[in-house]
Amino acid sequence: MITEQKSSPAKKFGLANILLILGLSILLFGEVYFGYQIHTLSTKQEIIKEDYSLSNNITFGIFSVDQWRDKIATVVNGKVTDYKITSAQKKSLKTQVETALHGLITKTVNEINKPQKSLGGKLKKFAFKKFVEPKQLHALVPGFAKTIIDKLSSPASVKRLKNIASSKIDKLESETYDSTDVAIEEVTKTLYRKYKVNNAAAYDKGIRGQLTEIKELSYNYTYGMLGCVLLAFALWFFMRKQVHLQTILFIMSLLFAVVLLIVGLTASIIQFEARLASLSFAIMGQKIEFVNQVLFFQSKSLWSIIIELIQQSKPDAIVVGILLFVFVVIFPLLRMIARGIHLVGSKKIAESKVIKYIAFQSGHWDMSDVMVIGIIMTYIGLNGILKSQLTGLNFNNEYLVTHTINETSLQPGYFIFVGYVAVAYTLSYILKRISPHTH
Repeated sequence: MITEQKSSPAKKFGLANILLILGLSILLFGEVYFGYQIHTLSTKQEIIKEDYSLSNNITFGIFSVDQWRDKIATVVNGKVTDYKITSAQKKSLKTQVETALHGLITKTVNEINKPQKSLGGKLKKFAFKKFVEPKQLHALVPGFAKTIIDKLSSPASVKRLKNIASSKIDKLESETYDSTDVAIEEVTKTLYRKYKVNNAAAYDKGIRGQLTEIKELSYNYTYGMLGCVLLAFALWFFMRKQVHLQTILFIMSLLFAVVLLIVGLTASIIQFEARLASLSFAIMGQKIEFVNQVLFFQSKSLWSIIIELIQQSKPDAIVVGILLFVFVVIFPLLRMIARGIHLVGSKKIAESKVIKYIAFQSGHWDMSDVMVIGIIMTYIGLNGILKSQLTGLNFNNEYLVTHTINETSLQPGYFIFVGYVAVAYTLSYILKRISPHTH
C-alpha cells in the first residue's frame, strides 16, 4: 500500500532525495535514449518500406505492358535463337513436301490432259504425252523433296529464318509499350544509388537485411524503454513508507509518462502490407514469373494520422483530426501537468477548480485508452479482410501458381502507447493516495 499523504511531513532535502533524483535521472535518460532510437528506427523503416514498395509496385510489374512485352519477347527470342530442325521434323517436312509435289504433278497432268480447243494447246498436249511420263515424274519426287529439305535445314537458311523472325519480334516490341520503362529506370537508378547496389538481387537482399535488423533493434529498444519505466515504478513499492520521497518520485514518474506519450505518438503504431510473393505460368514451355509485387503498403503513427487528417481538404476529416489532437495529445499532457501542479503547488493553486477538475475529473475527455482499443480493433478487422482477400488470390494448378503474403502487424509504437495508458492510470491512482490536499 502506498502511504496516504494527508498531512505533508516536513523533512529536509537530504542525501536520500539526491540519490533518488540521480537514480531516476539515469533511468529517465535510458528511457529517452531508447525512445529516440525507436523513433529513429521507425522513421527509417517506413522510408525503406516505401522505397521497396515503390520499386516493386504492382503498377511497375504485373500491370505494366512493358514488363509483359519484355518477358514474352525473351521467351520467343530464346525459342528463335535455339531453333533447330530435328531428324523427326525433317522426316515430317519431307513427307509434306512429297505430298505437295505429287499433288502438283497430278494437277498439272490433269490440266494438260483436258480437251484442248486451240492449236497451241493441242500441240502442248501432244508433246507432253510424247516426251513426258507422269510415273517418272512421281518417281523423282523423293529426290526433289530431299534436296529441298537439305537446303532449308542448312545453317545459312536457318540463320536467315532466325533473322527474319527476330526482326519481326523486334518490330512488335517497339510497337508495344505503356511508357513505364522510363519511370522504372529512373526509380531503379535512384534507389540503387541510395542503397549502394547495382542489381535487383543485391537490392532485395540489402533491403531485407536492413528491415530484419531494424525490427530486432526496435523491439530490443522497446523492451529497454519499458524496462526503465518498470524499474522506476518498482520504487513505489520499496518506498511506500518513505512519504517524504514520494513527491519527487511522482514528479519524475510524470516525466517518464511524458516520454512514453511522445514516443507512442510519433513512432509507427501499425503497418499494413499485402504482397504478391510470386506469380508464375508457362508460355511455349518456358516459365514466366513476377516476384515481390507490392499490392498495398501503409505504415502510420498516431501523429502522422492526425497531421494527414488536418491537412485534408474535407471539413469532416479536419474536424476529426482536430478532435484527435485535442483528446489524444493536448488533454493527456494537460492532465499530467495539472497532477504535478496539484501535488507540489500551494494549497490555493492545488485546490483551484480548474486544476482539480483537470487532475481528477477530466478522465472522460482523455481518449488515450479509447485509441488503444480502436487501434487493436482496426488491426484485427483490416488484418482479417486482407487475409480473406489474399487467400482468394492464391492459385496452384497446372496453368498458374501464385503465392501471397500478408505482413500486417502492430508496431513498437503501439505497445509504448499502451505502456503510457497503463502508467497514466497508475499515476492517477497514486495521486489520490499521496495528495496532501483534499479532493
